[in-house]
Amino acid sequence: MRLVIPPGVFRPISDTWLLAAALERERLAPEARVLDLCAGSGALAVSAALGGAEVTAVDVSHRAVAAIRLNAALNRVRVRARRGNLFEAVAGERFDAIVANPPYVPAQTDELPTRGLARAWDAGRDGRALLDRICAAAPQHLRPGGVVLLVHSSLLGLEPTAEALRVGGLDVEVAARERGPLGPLMRARRDAGLIAPVDEEDVLVVRARKPATTHCRSEPLNVTM
Repeated sequence: MRLVIPPGVFRPISDTWLLAAALERERLAPEARVLDLCAGSGALAVSAALGGAEVTAVDVSHRAVAAIRLNAALNRVRVRARRGNLFEAVAGERFDAIVANPPYVPAQTDELPTRGLARAWDAGRDGRALLDRICAAAPQHLRPGGVVLLVHSSLLGLEPTAEALRVGGLDVEVAARERGPLGPLMRARRDAGLIAPVDEEDVLVVRARKPATTHCRSEPLNVTM
């Protein structure tokens, strides 16, 4: 995959590729509809399109939308790139898979930045400003049997994410977990007292599936934190 990352657009890091691998393991049918939220450079969108999916990528940044279109062209795939605020850009549409690597770094304030690179990581005091919105709205945008794959840090709490998705009728599990030292952003927030005084975190990919029938199971998530 070829990617150009213009100034002002977040460069993909390890959690992007962890999510891309989780999506690849879904083995979606040809021409499955995939939605990439908070798409940034379009790395996930392009990866899905290279696998044969029909992809829509959404980001609030004008520069990110331009980067998505450029990177799709470089890789000779078709990606529908839209500028918008999460699901508002695809109102009334449903998808076979929704992937999101939203901003999840706790910040000094709940007011989200409106410009600059901080828009790619600042997510309110608890780091869940966008994550909670995605969990609440995703079930209405999934086709029966569809999945949502979300990335976030274990420092935000796994159970609130799982519970929010279960409330929407989805079956939840952890699709991937990667433990490692805090990155520069999280270290800075730890030193500022915004997160727990720890040296490591788990980066999680939470998988939630909409049952293919109207029968829904809502079981506790059996994972060890």
